Amino acid sequence: MTAKFQDYYQSLGLRRGASADEIQSAYRTMARKYHPDVSKEAGADAKFKEISEAYEVLKDPEKRKRYDALGANWKQGQEFRPPPGWGGRGGGDGQGGPGGRRVHVNFGGRGGGGADFSEFFESIFGGGGMGGIDQDDFAEAMRGGRPGARGGRNHSRSYAQAGRTQEAEITIPLADAFHGATRRISLSSVDETGEESTRNYEVRIPAGVTDGSTIRLPGQGGEGYGGGPAGDLLLRVSIAPDPRFRIDPHHKHNLHTTLDIAPWEAALGGRVHLTTIDGDITVTIPAGSQSGQKLRIRARGLPTRSRSDAAEAPGRGDLFAELRIVTPRSLTDEQRALWEQLAKASNFDPRAS
Repeated sequence: MTAKFQDYYQSLGLRRGASADEIQSAYRTMARKYHPDVSKEAGADAKFKEISEAYEVLKDPEKRKRYDALGANWKQGQEFRPPPGWGGRGGGDGQGGPGGRRVHVNFGGRGGGGADFSEFFESIFGGGGMGGIDQDDFAEAMRGGRPGARGGRNHSRSYAQAGRTQEAEITIPLADAFHGATRRISLSSVDETGEESTRNYEVRIPAGVTDGSTIRLPGQGGEGYGGGPAGDLLLRVSIAPDPRFRIDPHHKHNLHTTLDIAPWEAALGGRVHLTTIDGDITVTIPAGSQSGQKLRIRARGLPTRSRSDAAEAPGRGDLFAELRIVTPRSLTDEQRALWEQLAKASNFDPRAS
């Protein structure tokens, strides 16, 4: 059987190799836009059937693997015939072919009694036992859950849709990321009519939150439709610059600081005080230290957050102290004499290769 090739990744606006979360997010966004019960756009029904078919394949690891085996060189709309022995359409044995049943997408809305998946779909997977995307799977995907998690299929229920997940940004001081805190914040929004409203929230900031991470406030996002639950509010965290410490951009629980030392401490070594995020400690400077050299002080960075694996107990990142040799700006006569005496006694040339 010849059919038109369908690029399921293109249907959802994704690259090949997209993660399961990216696939679900793309489907949620497009399904809200084109669902027959809510969209008034021309061609919404056809577009919704297209993205539903794409999601039916890409959400399932086995179907996706089978689809990807066709290769990445096919283009949307090209004439396609399954390779010999592919097994997409067999006899009437329930595995596809004229005797198999076709796959329906039915949400009980104005889309009518369901829409058959394409001949391209059947040429790969056959018609039997595929099941399709039902209302429960759709609602679960809208909530961000796992498709099929609710179990069973009930096409007769009225359509309900969870509210949109909304996002906002908050900036916190480094001390809050270290200790954790509870902050009261106010967020302003403008609705479709242009009316502005302000909502207040009590936000618990967990110790160990990192720059760029999110704090989820369940049920504080957009209102649901048809009795569906409200969406969530995601607060994206930015940590304000701190005058003493810098966050490692690659290992966000590690901190960096600068430790000033005198020339004789660098040359002779010694023990000096270092200020960390939770108090002063004493560290050892190795003899012969250089400017730019880093000392690693373990477990003096930001706390790591609790993990589900009990074997990985919460801990802390590290603190890296970068040495900076500082010379005195003014000298007494006695000090100058001593430096001059050292200069005469030393044969050290820092510019020698």
